[in-house]
Amino acid sequence: MGVKYKVYIAGDHAGFVLKNKIGAWLEKGGYSVEDLGPFEYKKDDDYPDYAIPLAKKVAKDKGSFGLVIAGSGIGECIVSNKVKGIRAVLFYGKSKKVLEISRKHDDANVLCFGAWFVNEKDAKKAVNLWLGTRFSGALRHKRRLRKVERFERS
Repeated sequence: MGVKYKVYIAGDHAGFVLKNKIGAWLEKGGYSVEDLGPFEYKKDDDYPDYAIPLAKKVAKDKGSFGLVIAGSGIGECIVSNKVKGIRAVLFYGKSKKVLEISRKHDDANVLCFGAWFVNEKDAKKAVNLWLGTRFSGALRHKRRLRKVERFERS
């Protein structure tokens, strides 16, 4: 199986183990994965130190995706969305329909979730669904995203 997409992955101490498992699983599945850390467990690390560089890489590398796996995923989603060009979404382990909508309607490019709420099995299902869902390209969704882009430039 050839390379599917470039996927950047990062987290923090709370998501360290799950991040490493998901990264290895994605590579085995044919994705080109760049791990942005952490590379060792440090109980006092801070998610912005990893989520911001990930968001910057995704914003610069058009067509790539980012996964940020930490404790809750909430702060990671907030800080990722501070980077121009990022459309980060939070998945907390409930309805997977939101994953599809985030890609089909909003062309989301960063998925954040917390190891406190999503186990490995559900994380793999969620990531697989999210990466496998395409932006619909519907005119109304393109129009809305252009408005977001205009706002980012202002």
